Amino acid sequence: MTRASRTPNETAPTPGGLGKWPAVAQWCLVGGLSLVTTVPLEIAGFPAALLMGPMLAGIFAALGGSTIRLPRIFFFAVQVVLALMIATMVSEDFVGTFTKNWPVVLLVVLSVIAVSTLSGWLIARTGILPGTTAIWGSSAGAASTMLMMAEAYGADARLVAFMQYLRVVFVASLATLVAHFGGHDGVTVPPHAWFEPVPMLPLAAMLAIGILAGLAGQKLRIPAGAFLVPFALASMLNASGTVTVALPQWLLAAAFTLLGWNIGLGFTRTILLHARRALLPTVASIVALIGFSGLLAGLLILLLEIDPLTAYLATSPGGLDSIAVIAASAKVDVAFVMTLQTARLILVSLIGPWLARFMADRA
Repeated sequence: MTRASRTPNETAPTPGGLGKWPAVAQWCLVGGLSLVTTVPLEIAGFPAALLMGPMLAGIFAALGGSTIRLPRIFFFAVQVVLALMIATMVSEDFVGTFTKNWPVVLLVVLSVIAVSTLSGWLIARTGILPGTTAIWGSSAGAASTMLMMAEAYGADARLVAFMQYLRVVFVASLATLVAHFGGHDGVTVPPHAWFEPVPMLPLAAMLAIGILAGLAGQKLRIPAGAFLVPFALASMLNASGTVTVALPQWLLAAAFTLLGWNIGLGFTRTILLHARRALLPTVASIVALIGFSGLLAGLLILLLEIDPLTAYLATSPGGLDSIAVIAASAKVDVAFVMTLQTARLILVSLIGPWLARFMADRA
């Protein structure tokens, strides 16, 4: 998942450029830039325009010296809302999807993990980055989860953040372009539908359940627990008819926007200066991993006869939350996409520490 707040170990530089502005003025600028970047994408029918536009606005502001960050409480709320949204769209449970396709799922997931780890090892061999930092930065898991685990195991959190979030931007941007030009235009919501009333009691009940489940996921230290635990619980409740999940469009739009800002505002000048030596090898590894994921997507198309965009999103090594938003916006098989993405996150979280140490010792 994507991070919130300042990267751990990042020291606060002397503000410059936009950083000299009051926080309120910086947020107003980011909001205005978001309108400028989002409206054309929305009109053109790009999937996840409400994510991509704010993300671009956040990047522009961060590169201009902005010092604002999305508070952690808002990022937590975003994760819960996105989890509930995806739960309403999954037509088949994870266990059923995994059981029916488990050999292919494991092949794809393990292949992506292997290639991403190999990329990190190759970067470490060049001596540009320390071994554990290169391997954690290249790990194909949820970005925020990889960042927290990397710091716990002694990697440079700033460099890991740069590598992880740069890949999220690459993957999300490319996925949006593939969806648009591949004929999977975004879902157009009529203006009157933005504020259509929804049943308040089920909405309040589901939000309460989601928040409690997210807090439990964090307390239990489950990887991406603020997203995965509410998602799993809401999926079961929604599928059984116990609680009907119906989220208003304005709430989804707000969640997409906040997620985009959270990604974009992470590209600070400090991190970019710190990571400038790693830029070219990082980009090369991202391009190679995306290309390999494309080959795996082709394999899924041949073996399972699924549509190309579903295959691409399922194999994409990007942030779980951003891929979920794009999948939900593009009318693909969301259950299949989320099964592969979740399976990879779980496996990386389980074997990641051992794999990072093993490969770093041999770099």
